[in-house]
Amino acid sequence: MTHTRETRTSKVVLSAATVAMGLIAGVFYIFACAVMPALARSDDRTYVEVMRNINDVIQNPVFFLSFMGALALTGWSAWQLRATPAARWTWAALAAYALVFLITVAFNIPLNNALAAKGDPSALRRHFEGPWVAWNVARAVGSTAAVALLTRALLVHGRSGRNPSGTSQPSAPLTPRRSGSASRAPGQR
Repeated sequence: MTHTRETRTSKVVLSAATVAMGLIAGVFYIFACAVMPALARSDDRTYVEVMRNINDVIQNPVFFLSFMGALALTGWSAWQLRATPAARWTWAALAAYALVFLITVAFNIPLNNALAAKGDPSALRRHFEGPWVAWNVARAVGSTAAVALLTRALLVHGRSGRNPSGTSQPSAPLTPRRSGSASRAPGQR
């Protein structure tokens, strides 16, 4: 019973990590595919104003719950699954998202802070746009890879969760095949 509860809990945590990671990957993806290309069509003053507004409103509890939750839940899941066949997939997802987290803290946030400073919109945009977009694409790729790795972990854990030993068992017992009529199942001719 304890093993079943542990397996159920680990599946819930792994599922929650996957959902949180999917939300974050979606945020970075939509910025790469739509938000930044749309803003690229704007004049410098509009570009800077809209990005400043985005940077202000994205700092909210819902975003932070998924942004920090993806890291915390993936870490928790990796620890829970450390002795299972799904461990390597979960640890790889944690490594991928840790890199995304590091990119955000080391590059995107400082660029956001620099954009918030007073100055000529043209100069601010020139120093912000190219690097921010490039780092965001890296975040989109890394977080999408993390979603794929967590999805793989879910599949592997789902299969191994059926058997406490973690090995796969056939659904029906196999019997050795004998030659002649003795190898037929009852009722077969």
